[in-house]
Amino acid sequence: MFDDQQQEVDALMGQNGEFRSLFMKHRELDKQVRDAELGVLPVDDLTLVKLKKQKLMAKDKLTHLWNARHSAA
Repeated sequence: MFDDQQQEVDALMGQNGEFRSLFMKHRELDKQVRDAELGVLPVDDLTLVKLKKQKLMAKDKLTHLWNARHSAA
């Protein structure tokens, strides 16, 4: 997420604690989902669905914060 805008992401992470926290949470959830899908992290289907929903909610909030910053500029 936001891979091609790393400098802007870094700047926003430095300015906005909520964005930084959500970004790190999304990254951790992404790793957990990936590990679960590869079988490295043993989780049941319900847990995997919950992880994916949490990841999506974090992404939605990040996108909202990102868009709010860019619409204000």
